[in-house]
Amino acid sequence: MLDLEIEKEYFAKGATCVAGVDEAGRGPLAGPVVAACVIIEADFKIDSPELEMVADSKKLSAKKREMLFSVIKEKVTSVEISVINNEVIDKINILKASLFAMKKAIKKSGLKPDIVLVDGNQKIPDLETRQKTIIDGDAKVFVIAAASIIAKVSRDFLMTEVAKKYPEYEFARHKGYGTKLHLEKLKEFGPCPIHRQSFRPVRDLKPKI
Repeated sequence: MLDLEIEKEYFAKGATCVAGVDEAGRGPLAGPVVAACVIIEADFKIDSPELEMVADSKKLSAKKREMLFSVIKEKVTSVEISVINNEVIDKINILKASLFAMKKAIKKSGLKPDIVLVDGNQKIPDLETRQKTIIDGDAKVFVIAAASIIAKVSRDFLMTEVAKKYPEYEFARHKGYGTKLHLEKLKEFGPCPIHRQSFRPVRDLKPKI
């Protein structure tokens, strides 16, 4: 179970709002990268069995993530996401796209957190708000873990919707990741418009649709 140890350190120093950001979709061969920003205030408490379940999204089942998605949105001060499509990813690279998505998600909240806790070791460029990077933050910090769940559920939903447009790739099953199934479909059909052309093996294949 995650506690609020790190968040409380900042509240004890006078912070009124603490934000956590994380992304989903760095590794896939297709689709967008999605970042989420979760903001809590000093009076926030982990006061339910559901909130006690919040953890790194990768360690939770899809069913639990979807349940927690609703709980998080109801309990925290602010939840926002930002979606950066594959064309932008190809243009500026996935790291820059991920950080840009985080910055956009923070801005969309309309709030000015006193500190932004960022998953990983890369700071968000040109962010006016104070920030702190935390390696494996989604496994250590409540607000980052909550953001990881929001980002993952949001991206999975988008990829399930996209699967209706390109049913031959079965995106609903693999969400664009380089699974055996996805690689077989890529070989059979070639890349489609949502594939990341800068990613191997996509860039080595010719579009067929």
